[in-house]
Amino acid sequence: MRNSFKKIALCALTCLLGAALAVTTACSQTGPQEVGQPSREGGATGLDTPASHTFTDDLGREVTVGNPQRVVACMGSFANTWELAGGTLVGASDDALSDYTLTSRDVAKIGDFSAPNLEQIIALDPDFVIMTGASTGRDGAAGQTALKDGLEASGIKVAYFTVTTFEDYLRMLRICCDITGRDDLYQKNGAEVKQRIDEVKAKAALASKAAPKVLLMTTYSGGTRVQNSSTMTGTMLAELGATNLADQQASLLKDFSLEAVIDLDPEFILVVPMGNDDEAALKNLKSATEANPAWAGLDAVKQGNYLTLDKGLFLYKPNAQWDKSYQALYDILYS
Repeated sequence: MRNSFKKIALCALTCLLGAALAVTTACSQTGPQEVGQPSREGGATGLDTPASHTFTDDLGREVTVGNPQRVVACMGSFANTWELAGGTLVGASDDALSDYTLTSRDVAKIGDFSAPNLEQIIALDPDFVIMTGASTGRDGAAGQTALKDGLEASGIKVAYFTVTTFEDYLRMLRICCDITGRDDLYQKNGAEVKQRIDEVKAKAALASKAAPKVLLMTTYSGGTRVQNSSTMTGTMLAELGATNLADQQASLLKDFSLEAVIDLDPEFILVVPMGNDDEAALKNLKSATEANPAWAGLDAVKQGNYLTLDKGLFLYKPNAQWDKSYQALYDILYS
């Protein structure tokens, strides 16, 4: 009888040891779950993987995306904004790689932003595509909205944004950071930039100088255009208290007239070169203006206030450097 009890006890002990060994082996194979690392089910402990986020894009469309990992941006500034929000890219328009410094690796080109290639986009198997809501592209080409049906037919999420002003950028950055779950990057690349801009605006509001009269122009190899306060740089000038002469002389928007400029006699003439050849753009402006002797008599020219603006701050969207654009204009107008 005593031997039978010993055998039963030994058997029970063996079973317990075997179960403990099985648990230990399973734990050693799986390894401990690190805080903030996604679980096999797609959740996380500590730091949550961003959940699906629903927002309204600038075409008024309701869009829902969930932690996209294969993103294509069809405009350079949008590619930069997505990265500033902590996202990565698999594809982008040509200007993203030529005009901005991207941090994502092996970003495929999907064509010019004015005519992105639908087939190249779909071939990248994206789970989210960011496009501009502008109705038309360069030289009257169909805008990116024309690709909406093709993308949606392929089951690809697409959102459209229209960014002209800093407030537009701030709104887009907020949405992107909500998607990526990186509120810290919204604070760094949005809220803190806004605070610095507000400080520049406050200085301009306190300036004793009367509202400076400004003529804002863009020039390219084929001609010269005047910009009013509805443009990116025009908005900044207005917010800094400047008077944009194109707002008073609407005819300049359609037809650049040297005679009208001479009659308005601006205190500042600010020029943004466009296109890939700055030298050719400025040469065209000089041949159309400086050849006229009356040009030298303009106050802006006599006072050294006929200036070329930095394309990185005034042609391309400056995004997280928008405060530098405001500061540069303040220095020109009030320093």
